Amino acid sequence: MEIPGHPRVEIVVPVKNEEHDLGPNIRRLRAFLDAAFPFPAEVCIADNGSTDATYEIGMLLATELAGVRVVRLEQSGRGRALKQVWSESPAEVLAYMDVDLSTNLNALLPLVAPLLAGHSDVAIGTRLSNGSRVVRRPKREFISRSYNLLLRATLSAHFSDAQCGFKAIRADVARELLPLVEDTSWFFDTELLILAEKAGLRIHEVPVDWVDDLDSRVAIAKTVGEDLRGIARLMRSRTDLEPIRQKYGRPRILDPRTALAARVLRFCAVGVLSTAAYALLYLVLRQEMPAQVANLLALLITAVANTTLNRRITFGVRGIEGRWRHQLRGLVTFGIGWSLTAASLWLLHTAVSAPHQAVEITVLTIANLAATVVRFSLFQTWVFDDDAPTLPAFEPQPVLDHTRSN
Repeated sequence: MEIPGHPRVEIVVPVKNEEHDLGPNIRRLRAFLDAAFPFPAEVCIADNGSTDATYEIGMLLATELAGVRVVRLEQSGRGRALKQVWSESPAEVLAYMDVDLSTNLNALLPLVAPLLAGHSDVAIGTRLSNGSRVVRRPKREFISRSYNLLLRATLSAHFSDAQCGFKAIRADVARELLPLVEDTSWFFDTELLILAEKAGLRIHEVPVDWVDDLDSRVAIAKTVGEDLRGIARLMRSRTDLEPIRQKYGRPRILDPRTALAARVLRFCAVGVLSTAAYALLYLVLRQEMPAQVANLLALLITAVANTTLNRRITFGVRGIEGRWRHQLRGLVTFGIGWSLTAASLWLLHTAVSAPHQAVEITVLTIANLAATVVRFSLFQTWVFDDDAPTLPAFEPQPVLDHTRSN
């Protein structure tokens, strides 16, 4: 129900040291809302830790423009700013966008309309769908796609774009989720979406037109480190989301073919990482020892790491119970992989007396990939069979997934 005098939508613009872009872009946003947006909407400038004139400019804008307010936080952090403003807002739908307005504002209505209608709980802009039109540097494109692929492999995420600075959430849902979100910086978005998805909430995706901000000040190396730590924390998390699922979520209806495909995808991601680590280790060890010894040691080291990662990521086994049994069985599968690679080396050296190291690496890599199917079968049926969550039995039924607007 709309409350008289309150906006139905509040759009938060988190800023830190944005004195040059703030004025023109807030005026542009406010003009768009007044001319082309059909719902009462307020803009909140959330200044988090600025040391320039950003806050003073925000105060002037709030005085000059109706429907604009400013909040000051002494500590920096986009997540901290969003959490505070969203927690206190009286609006029905809470949105945010980056101050550079990289996302075309015409996507705002498709973003919030399903939330106002009660059709969805969370909405995100996506730059990675077929309907999106994106202009950005190849480096940023590669990082974004790699990050979202990592989320799928480690946290079974199904949304397509965790990082687009263009999102919205229903206020009643936000009140349930925000206290559970720990991150106060750039990982805030990802954590919120992961929790929402695990709680069975409906996530609506909107393809957006997006132009890269060439003046972006995101510290990529620092952000990547924080994101990896955040992913590791969520992988260990035991947050109880059942009350939210019961109140807002949908029942879990999972096609076993989808579950198996997800497990295979995670296994392959771990396998790619292990194969790369194996090849690097082999190259290092090969400088000091014979090929067979280097191969054995490289395989042994990566086998232990591979079993550990597959235990947690691919098969969802947690805790220390059964860990040593799993490692022992994993070493048996290692023995099979070693046999295949040792045999391939023997055949290579039988055919060529002194093969080049590049040829050795190629042959061993192919042999490792060939052993992958055998390892997965053994992991599935024997190594973790006693402790891994069972895949659902096949029952023909629709799979409820995220809605996507075109």
